[in-house]
Amino acid sequence: MTQATESHQQLRTPFYGYHTEHGAKMVDFAGWEMPILYRSIHAEHKLVRTGAGLFDVSHMGRLKFTGRDARRLLERTLTRRVSDMQEGACRYSMVCNDAGGVLDDVIVYRFDGHWLLVVNASNREKILSHLHGQAEGLSVNIEDQTFSTAMVAIQGPGVMEQIGRFSSEVPALKRYRFCEKNLLMMQAVISRTGYTGEDGVEVILPAKMAAQAVNLLVRESQGEGGESAIQPAGLGARDTLRMEAGMPLYGHELDETTDPLSAGLGFALSLDKDEQDRGEPFVGQAALKKIAVEGSTRKLVGLELDGRRTARQGMAVFKGDGEVGVVTSACLSPTLGVPIAMAYVASGCGEVGDAVEIAVGAKRLGAKVVKLPFYKRGE
Repeated sequence: MTQATESHQQLRTPFYGYHTEHGAKMVDFAGWEMPILYRSIHAEHKLVRTGAGLFDVSHMGRLKFTGRDARRLLERTLTRRVSDMQEGACRYSMVCNDAGGVLDDVIVYRFDGHWLLVVNASNREKILSHLHGQAEGLSVNIEDQTFSTAMVAIQGPGVMEQIGRFSSEVPALKRYRFCEKNLLMMQAVISRTGYTGEDGVEVILPAKMAAQAVNLLVRESQGEGGESAIQPAGLGARDTLRMEAGMPLYGHELDETTDPLSAGLGFALSLDKDEQDRGEPFVGQAALKKIAVEGSTRKLVGLELDGRRTARQGMAVFKGDGEVGVVTSACLSPTLGVPIAMAYVASGCGEVGDAVEIAVGAKRLGAKVVKLPFYKRGE
């Protein structure tokens, strides 16, 4: 980790030099100086849908848990059961407050002897504080490895062919499984996970050797014409890709006032933890059990807009004369060629096929409710 200047105190990942050498446009993201694009968001989006794109995601927090009560702390703070996880497995979950609102959505990894939690960059310090508070009285050590490690996501239908040149084990991994590999005399964690709706991997490796490893990977993917099969992509494309895949983003579809059930993430809740695992519920479980019984007051839906104009986060959604919801994310879909959006609407509204309108100033844009995700690999 380095900092841009003392006045701005912006953080830089180990790949900062790689980004600038490849012409990336850098922006501030959660206090980190990150690449928003290299060529164009559209081109990088298409790259991931058809080939192999490389994303720097080192800004995301990586927290290691050791000690006798590490598992107990994770059961207490994560919405999803982890005690039944096998070594080499990773799992999507959330951390909630007492009211059932989402503090963050996370990925938990189970190793032999320890656990790892990957959290959103903007929430790292908040989650660390929350975890330390919940760990009072427990025998557990939480080590923030964000700055001693780096992380990249390599995504797209061409990824496994390229990874197969280095390893036969990684292409054989099932989704949400990981392995540890020795690369360039360093140990890397490679998981079959991602945030784009495509196949691919995410790799965690020591910060000091990260840039060298990525340069080697890109260089080794060069074809006869000299062009690399794996090319860098920025956070702009990562956002449009996750939107097409209907994946929530913290600060848009998820926040401390939004519960997982309203977001359609009920699969990531183990609401019977108070009946198992020593009878200890997770933080927010009581509130979420009540919502599960009474029903959510709103739900997350997909919208396809008429014309070419896109919506923006915060725009109101109307059905007839009544305001029924609000847009959380929107873009012009590079894959579908139409404007799309995700929005929360009242639970009694927003059935697939329903016509709605989005307020744009004094005007309204026509839209229809469509099934999420907008895009699914292989369809």
